Amino acid sequence: MPTGYQIELRHLRYFSVLAEELHFRKAAERLCISQPGLSRQVKQMEGLYGTALLVRNKRVVELTAAGHYLKREIEALTNHLASMASQVKLLGQGQMGELRIGFLGSAAQQAVPDLLEKLAHRHPLINTTLEEIPNPVQVDLLLKNTLDLGFVRLARAPGGLQMRSVFRDTFSLVLPKAHALGPGTFARMDQLREETFILFSSDYSPYYYELVMSIFEDAGFAPKVSHKAVSALAIYKLVEKGLGLAIVPTSLKHGYDLAVKFVDLTDLPQRTDLSVLWNPGNRNPSLPLALNALRGA
Repeated sequence: MPTGYQIELRHLRYFSVLAEELHFRKAAERLCISQPGLSRQVKQMEGLYGTALLVRNKRVVELTAAGHYLKREIEALTNHLASMASQVKLLGQGQMGELRIGFLGSAAQQAVPDLLEKLAHRHPLINTTLEEIPNPVQVDLLLKNTLDLGFVRLARAPGGLQMRSVFRDTFSLVLPKAHALGPGTFARMDQLREETFILFSSDYSPYYYELVMSIFEDAGFAPKVSHKAVSALAIYKLVEKGLGLAIVPTSLKHGYDLAVKFVDLTDLPQRTDLSVLWNPGNRNPSLPLALNALRGA
């Protein structure tokens, strides 16, 4: 290896494409370089790092443990560089930067609007982008720094991330307006033993799904689940059509004009926390400003 050889961004890109394709010819075609040239660049990288990144034979190319780690780190670096370019452009236009926010549907009722109102008042030059995303996807994007802030329902913060509760919510039962049960006639969960239910999918939040299932477990029966969805609106539409009942966070009662009614389940011990989740390694200058706004600081 030549003296003074250093890894450059192009080398990392070469390896990233090869790690995706796991095929030298296909990766070389994507990169518009020769196959021997690609092989030579990867061998140089392995020499610099002092370890094998790939296992090669005539039939297959596989990543070693070090190769898998490097692939993940390159992805995080690429995401950070893209974010940095976006922030630089916004700062050059007189903005303070961009804050990328992911959220569950229930956060759209109060938590997200409250944060945006505070940011608009305190830091009007921060641009925000919003996307409704299930919990597991938010976690993945936060770890990759392609999302700055997430509103989630989790039992604990995943490794590498920090979390703080924003709001503790009760549950409510959702019924069609014509249903015989209502706030005056509902007394206990076992009245629902023969009912069919529409629940948030475990993709929405595995922890939240298990929490709701524990409500039925405490009542001594397993629910008949006819449908699962990741959107409150979809659930309410199905309830409105008489296809089942639902249990949702009480904060989701508001903002919908549909033929459904709610029964607050405040006597249940279960509560669901809406929390804010972030990556402490994220260097977006808008992130600490948003966290301070959430704290009221």
